Amino acid sequence: MRRSVVEQNEKVGTLPALNRLTWEGAGWISRLWWVPILALAMALRFYQLTAAAIWGDEGSSLLLSEYAVGDLWFHAAHDVHPPLYFFLLRGWIELFGDSIWSIRGMSAIPGVVAVGLGIWLTRQLSTRRAAVLAGILLALLPTAVRYSQEVRMYSLLGVWLLGATLALVYWVRQPERTRYLAAYVVLMTAGFYTHYFTALCVLVHWAYLGVLCGTAPRGQRLITRPAWWVANAAIVLVYLPWLPNLLDLVQHVEQLKVGGDIGWEEPVSLFSLPSMIWQFVLQDEGVGFWAPLFWLFPLLLVAVVVITAWHDRERHRPASLMVLFFLLPLLLVYGVSFVSPVFIERYLTVYALGLPILLAMAVDRLPSRFALLGAALFVLFVGVELVGLKNNFTVDEHDQFNVPVEFVNRNYQEDDRIVLSDMMWYLSYVYYDQTDAQLQLYTPPKPDGTPTRPNAYGFGTLVDQDGGRIYLDHLSALPAETRRVWLISSNEAPDDFAPLPEGWRELSRQDGGGARARLFVLCNVPSAQPEGCR
Repeated sequence: MRRSVVEQNEKVGTLPALNRLTWEGAGWISRLWWVPILALAMALRFYQLTAAAIWGDEGSSLLLSEYAVGDLWFHAAHDVHPPLYFFLLRGWIELFGDSIWSIRGMSAIPGVVAVGLGIWLTRQLSTRRAAVLAGILLALLPTAVRYSQEVRMYSLLGVWLLGATLALVYWVRQPERTRYLAAYVVLMTAGFYTHYFTALCVLVHWAYLGVLCGTAPRGQRLITRPAWWVANAAIVLVYLPWLPNLLDLVQHVEQLKVGGDIGWEEPVSLFSLPSMIWQFVLQDEGVGFWAPLFWLFPLLLVAVVVITAWHDRERHRPASLMVLFFLLPLLLVYGVSFVSPVFIERYLTVYALGLPILLAMAVDRLPSRFALLGAALFVLFVGVELVGLKNNFTVDEHDQFNVPVEFVNRNYQEDDRIVLSDMMWYLSYVYYDQTDAQLQLYTPPKPDGTPTRPNAYGFGTLVDQDGGRIYLDHLSALPAETRRVWLISSNEAPDDFAPLPEGWRELSRQDGGGARARLFVLCNVPSAQPEGCR
């Protein structure tokens, strides 16, 4: 027979002291529900952290971080990203070394912190159940995991922008607490000094306050408060030292295109939007999928997002904030990309963090009669994320760029020459190189005579000061005493170095990571022929 509430309370009251302590302990445990979620996030971000080889963008981060503070500021000003991440990376390497585990760990840790901030933000916007669901989805989000495993600034940017959004939420609820705006200024400024796409987050926050204006009395509209304007003015003021560098960069777009820093992006089309959503959750563009499937899953997610916003009737419009956070940057960058393509996954990964939060809020808000539908949606998204994680972690360690580099390291002889066909190969190669050779970058003129040498902007700023020693316009320009040459290029046709000079004989080769290292002996030298020519 079921006991009454009174009987149950009397029973609890008779529990011994030790039992009461046990219950209190369980309460403490229940308040630590977020710990296993963060443990999952950490496990995924450190799993196979060193499996993939350092690639070009990561190599550029490492080269930039090697400069002294004053020089770093100068070279970052000529790069396509602001300097804060590189300053932090420099300090991190001084403390913990430059092993792959260390340098990628500096991205993995912020990646975990971003998940924690996402949970915190969701809890402020919705229920604990929604926060739990959001935490699981954020921990598993493939695009977030991927860019938490690269020596780049994207996971750090997630910390700044989620933190700033959280500070904004606190201020919206308690506008008299200006300390929240002070935190907002610090976090948004850090974001601007980390990545230029922070500007999209500014638009999100202003748009959100604009939405709140629709329900607030005229005298209580937050967007018109002097404190808000002062906070934004403070961000601009602190950013002023960097602003001339940004304006100079804008004026040298053509120079950036020469080195391939920009201008390589694919033009967008109608398929680009669903393809981007597939990349966020599956790490696959989806272009080879069955057409109905390619459209159905992204449309389903967008429908959930829109419906959640449409039914958002709470005072502070929490769902509207997250809809703006996810959709507004996505749509703006997509629209701009019809003029100047910048629709790249890693640039938008931080805003993709809004999608799991939205889905969690949507599932949590469903009426009980639709509980099964909510569970199905959650399981579906988790399933797709797991496939995306599998795609992330499917790495052949024996087919990475470090394989041909290590082959060169083992077989290098004194006075050998090493020539690389592409800047991206060069940036990666520097990290793994263990020889005493002066690496050279092959920069043949175009058929019309136009030079292909990098300039002082973009990646070129990392090598331009040594360009006289690094750039090689013609293989025939190698010193006359050269006997052996290593050529590092793509392993796909056509040959980046073709046509080779007469008398060059290939002795060995090693492929890996899409690259190929070939050893040549020069058999047309005037002196005694080197070994391999006879």
